[in-house]
Amino acid sequence: MKYSILADLFERIENTTKRIEMTALLVELFKKTPSDVVDLVVYLTQGKLRPDYEGVELGLGEKLVMRAITLASGGSLKDIENMYKKLGDLGLVAERVLATPKTGSILSFLGIDESSRELTVKRVYNTLLKIAKASGEGAQDAKISLLTGLLKDASPKEAKYIVRTIIGKLRLGIADMTILDALAIAYGGLKSYREYIERVYNIHPDLGYIAKVLATEGLDGLRKIKITVGVPLQPMLAERLNDPTEILSKMNGECLAEFKYDGERMQIHKNGDKILLFSRRLENITNHYPDVCEVARKHIKAKEAIVEGEGVAINPDTGEMLPFQELMHRRRKYGVKEAMEKYPVTIFLFDCLYVDGEDFTVKPLPERRRKLEEIVETGEGIQLAEAKFIKDLKNLELFFEEAITEGCEGIMCKSIGPQSIYQMGARGWLWIKYKRDYRGEMTDTVDLVVVGAFHGRGRRAGTYGALLMAAYNPETDTFQTVCKVGSGFTDEDLEKLPEILKPYIIPHKHPRVESKMDADVWLVPAVVLEVIGAELTLSPLHTCAYGAIREDAGLAIRFPRFTGRYRFDKSPEQATTITELIEMFKGQRKKHLKG
Repeated sequence: MKYSILADLFERIENTTKRIEMTALLVELFKKTPSDVVDLVVYLTQGKLRPDYEGVELGLGEKLVMRAITLASGGSLKDIENMYKKLGDLGLVAERVLATPKTGSILSFLGIDESSRELTVKRVYNTLLKIAKASGEGAQDAKISLLTGLLKDASPKEAKYIVRTIIGKLRLGIADMTILDALAIAYGGLKSYREYIERVYNIHPDLGYIAKVLATEGLDGLRKIKITVGVPLQPMLAERLNDPTEILSKMNGECLAEFKYDGERMQIHKNGDKILLFSRRLENITNHYPDVCEVARKHIKAKEAIVEGEGVAINPDTGEMLPFQELMHRRRKYGVKEAMEKYPVTIFLFDCLYVDGEDFTVKPLPERRRKLEEIVETGEGIQLAEAKFIKDLKNLELFFEEAITEGCEGIMCKSIGPQSIYQMGARGWLWIKYKRDYRGEMTDTVDLVVVGAFHGRGRRAGTYGALLMAAYNPETDTFQTVCKVGSGFTDEDLEKLPEILKPYIIPHKHPRVESKMDADVWLVPAVVLEVIGAELTLSPLHTCAYGAIREDAGLAIRFPRFTGRYRFDKSPEQATTITELIEMFKGQRKKHLKG
């Protein structure tokens, strides 16, 4: 399969503003893709080489890519650097310089055709994989040489997308759910098959692998895919409410309440002595937490297990829990030993998903909790999340206050009925967050996605004056605007925001963004920020939950402010949902009525 087919499709997707059209383009692509390369096509469409949990990185920075473009084009490195400063997109730089006919070649002087070899998907993918795997002495030169060879044989358009892929800035913003829709239509004939394919995706989140099975074995082939230790499961997510009475009502009068720790969610996989840790975003974070690996190896008394918990930084002098921001010091490639001593971690386990061949995700929560207690020997560095079965409002409030006193964010209230299975990748009323400030006014934070930006003026000239923020609608897989935030940014934030957001700039509103406002700069939904506000209000200007409360209005955050917390641990699809904001608004309105 020619890589030019993929490059053409990327260009068409980049130019569309409609999500339905994006899905249709993907269906068209999958239908014409040979089964032997469909997995490679899916990976390249995602802008990656392997699923996130394998942690395959290309390891080529912008400087090295510019050197490869220079070698492939025969141009000047200084000219390429200047062009990059002007355009802000190395893909466009590659496209422009390679569109300029090479001069000075003896072959061209003699009139001999120097047309390049046509690139195939397989060659592009395999070369990028070689670049990623090159290591040791001479690896840097090998990577540059491999990329240069690709670019020499690429058309300008192909070069643009190869370069964007290699620096991790493909800019298409194609969500996994959109690819699942396209796979369901392409290989099942109906979008309704998405639900079945998604179930498999939740236990094996590797879209390339799933596409390959669908293309070679059809829908029946997906039945052989089971939970596998070493392959992370999509995490179950929670709704939120600000009224404890309503929480108990949703839980049919009783629940398991757990402390909600302010840490990093971790999915721990144990296979004999081998331990793997995965983040909420399914990234392999094993190397960041050797202390967690060691206690898991010693204290999880099962040959094979998948358990889940919250890793919390602990003050080594006082034993007190430290906030999430302190834990992020552990997310480093170097100096892990020093960080481990300064910010030791205790893992608080709260769920059991798989033990020695048995799938526990299909079992009710009380059974999962009993199994967790059975296989975990608690000790220094590893504990079970503090939990209590609750049947009345008074005890729920007391447990909440206890959690706050202990330094937690609040509590998680979890259903304990027969239906309380582990719903991978889904939000629902089986789990409800009740955090510190979920009481009345909007004094609690929300995690919102940056979808646009507005140019700054005066002191903020040259940077962004405000960001257009959106909540996630899982029903439509779209992002709906809820506020413009311009407060709370330090001078340091304002200086680095353009750099953080630059990789995601696109020339038009993204197909997955619903907005009535026109931003100066549109962005691929990718970056999640924590925001706080005075209250939620109705607004005809914002699309969040538009028509859900009043026919002609959506929800907006009044006086929004950035808290200073970048939620790089969350994917955009894990941001605050419109359902959560609706519930917060209803709780706020109830308080006003009581007042």
